[in-house]
Amino acid sequence: MTQYVRDIMTGDPVTVEPLTSVTEVARIMRDRDLGAVLVTDDDRLRGLVTDRDLVIRAVADGGDPGQTTVAAACSDELLTVRSDDELDHAVEVMREHAVRRLPVVDEGRPVGILSLGDLAMERDPESALGDISAARPNP
Repeated sequence: MTQYVRDIMTGDPVTVEPLTSVTEVARIMRDRDLGAVLVTDDDRLRGLVTDRDLVIRAVADGGDPGQTTVAAACSDELLTVRSDDELDHAVEVMREHAVRRLPVVDEGRPVGILSLGDLAMERDPESALGDISAARPNP
């Protein structure tokens, strides 16, 4: 049976505006237990920022996280998939480009994120990654 991205993606993605401070994005990630949020401008996808991006691009160089905007830390050259794409296509895109997360965009608007963890829980729930992805976060 054919599976589609919509079948396993995490829907209703958390989004922030490009001028949101790195500090605020870090708080959102902490409070919602997220590793990535989407950066949007007028409901259009403009970037993806991960917790690692915040550290590498905004904090490590000595920038002020309260003054640095997420636009300076996010990845803006994005690969995306549609919710009605076959899951095998999304897996191939992730493999070919060595990415762990793909924004899911329909008609130019973000509708979800597909992560490596989502795939692990769906395709190999008994694997270490599947177990880790399904586990509750540390307090």
